[in-house]
Amino acid sequence: MRSSELAAAAGVNLQTLRYYERRGLLEEPSRTLGGHRVYPDDAVTTLRVIKAAQRLGFTLTEIAELLDTARHRHARGEGVGLQARAREKLADVEAKIADLNVIADTLRAGIVAGCDDLETCAGDPNCPLPFTEIAQ
Repeated sequence: MRSSELAAAAGVNLQTLRYYERRGLLEEPSRTLGGHRVYPDDAVTTLRVIKAAQRLGFTLTEIAELLDTARHRHARGEGVGLQARAREKLADVEAKIADLNVIADTLRAGIVAGCDDLETCAGDPNCPLPFTEIAQ
C-alpha cells in the first residue's frame, strides 16, 4: 500500500509516517520502479500500536525499544519487555494521579476557604493554599 493509503488507514498524516520511519519505528518500505514507497499491510497495525502506546503514555523512544524487542523475539533475554514497561508506566501514572489528587484537594480547600486574592492569601497563615511554602 502507498504512503497516502497507509496514513489514511492508520489515521495519521504523511509527516507522521515519515517521522516514524526516520525514527525507526516503522521499517523502511520497499519502493516501486518510480520511487514510490510501498508498505506491507501489517504497517497499519504497527502504526495503530504506536498511536495506542502513545495514548497510554509511552514515549516514542520507549515504543521503539518495545517494537525492537518484539521484532527480535529470539533474543528475549535482551531488553525490557512490555510487562515490565507497563508496570513502570503504571507506577508513573499512579504517582501522577496521587500528585494531582493532592493538588485538587488543596484547590478545593482554597475555594471553600474563600481565597480570593493571592497576596492576601499568601500572607495569611490560615490559608490552605501553600503559597508561603512554595515561595521559600
